[in-house]
Amino acid sequence: MESRFRYRFFNPIKILQGAEIYPGQTVMEVGCGTGFYTLPAAQLIGEQGCLVAMDLLPTSIQMVSKKIRSAKLENVCLFQGDAMNSGLETQCMDAVLLFGVIPAPMLPLKRLLPEMGRILKMEGILAVWPAFPGWLPKAIVRSGLFSYACKRKGVFNFRRI
Repeated sequence: MESRFRYRFFNPIKILQGAEIYPGQTVMEVGCGTGFYTLPAAQLIGEQGCLVAMDLLPTSIQMVSKKIRSAKLENVCLFQGDAMNSGLETQCMDAVLLFGVIPAPMLPLKRLLPEMGRILKMEGILAVWPAFPGWLPKAIVRSGLFSYACKRKGVFNFRRI
């Protein structure tokens, strides 16, 4: 997951630039995994922003925690949890990143999207970089919770309705 090949062909900064995230925002990263996007996202939102990174696996949390400490990032809140029942406050996020985590059977959209819609602020952004090229985001729009905004650098951006 952390190979030079991946960084070369899937540069996390370039991909994150396709999402509508800006300095000072509160952003949630679902499925932080090895932290491939976590550290670059934290840098993009800056010291005034807050990145909430979560993963279901304790090993991922441990790995990313070490990287956050090494990078001396203070704007990242890391926790182990289930994205379909995050426990976060309603309308607390400016954006949610679903990068490389959908489509996946362990994250059924019928359960995931309502929770993401609940935690996003009005007009908040759901940014999706699909796990499989060619995946179409029709199910997200059909949910009635989000409208399609744009696609940039391979990232589909949806606005909370």
